[in-house]
Amino acid sequence: MAHGRARGDPPGPGPDDTGCHILHVDMDAFYASVEIRDRPELAGRAVIVGGTGGRGVVLSATYEARRFGVRSAMPMGRAARLCPHAVVIPPRHRLYGAVSREVMAVFRAVTPEVEPLALDEAFLDISGALRRLRMRPAEIGQTIRAQISEQQGITCSVGVATTKFIAKLASVRSKPDGLLVIPADGVLDFLHPLPVSVLWGVGAQTGQALARLGLRTVADIAHTPIGSLERELGKATAAHLAALAAGRDQRRVTPGAHEKSIGAEETFASDISDPEVIRRELLRLSGRTARGLRAGGYSARTVVVKLRLASFKTITRSRTLPEPTDVAQQIYTVACALYAAAGLDDRARLRLVGVRASGLIPVANVVSQLAFGDRPVAWREAEQAVDRIARRFGTGTVRPAILVEGDQGEP
Repeated sequence: MAHGRARGDPPGPGPDDTGCHILHVDMDAFYASVEIRDRPELAGRAVIVGGTGGRGVVLSATYEARRFGVRSAMPMGRAARLCPHAVVIPPRHRLYGAVSREVMAVFRAVTPEVEPLALDEAFLDISGALRRLRMRPAEIGQTIRAQISEQQGITCSVGVATTKFIAKLASVRSKPDGLLVIPADGVLDFLHPLPVSVLWGVGAQTGQALARLGLRTVADIAHTPIGSLERELGKATAAHLAALAAGRDQRRVTPGAHEKSIGAEETFASDISDPEVIRRELLRLSGRTARGLRAGGYSARTVVVKLRLASFKTITRSRTLPEPTDVAQQIYTVACALYAAAGLDDRARLRLVGVRASGLIPVANVVSQLAFGDRPVAWREAEQAVDRIARRFGTGTVRPAILVEGDQGEP
């Protein structure tokens, strides 16, 4: 099988994803999807997000609008003529930025090797995460898709491949709401039938030059002597296109700025209003956050709690500590106080809870004022002991009793 597509959880083993350590994740009609999430009555309709003034352009359009020829960067006047029944929504850039940060946090929870390309897409190098997560590349891609759907109420498409170039093409081919694996031995079968326009660097001028040579598919370029390409395109462009046509792309995933916080969040299977269940989840998430801090060699000055209501309204509360910590018990105590301070109505139902630690400081730079034997030090030593057990036997081996009790009877 040269390549495989998945929507949801595919049955069977699927295509061979061995060596496919590069993911390209791209949100589907990002701005429009966020707007529809907040206005579900628009689901299934042609929706355009863009400026409504005389020089406004399309920023995003649903696939229902795209069927009429509407595309990003198109003048709004033309889009209105192509799809006069579309619902036009002015953009809310601050909201899109906030959702983007949460999406990128999902990626960075999988791997620190994340290269954002825009608010709505990024490359991930998951080579270091495969062993840690004990999952195959396609499974990691599916997990990311599920988390974004559960946490943000929008969909994304994922390309899984051996290189950035092929992963990007795969995510485009799987849209919307899909996943496509291109096995290492299926790259040329996937790539060669495609038009030359899919190659990075082929714009209008280069496309015309290739047309003059009679080259219309990637296979045509791959089978053309390099000298012929050099005479028409120059050495640099010829070498670049020949490498891509052969499926070669040496570029590495280049991470952006280092994550300034570490945390964890969980979307409930059904909306929850029971404070005891919520506090139990805060304890679980505090433990995951503390383990992440210790694994990264950090202590944190600030604890942040995120509470997302069933309506997708999100409430965040934070508190800066008098002294940095990487201790779950301290993080949990603050998280519970922040939850209480949110002042939620007894009937308020939550779909997501998150705990995050920010203001990170390398542990080596932290000078603790606590005397040996003080309670926080004892907690830290106990949690470090649990870390050692977890590294040897698995993270679920030792847990607080309340979490063990809370899991009884759960599937």
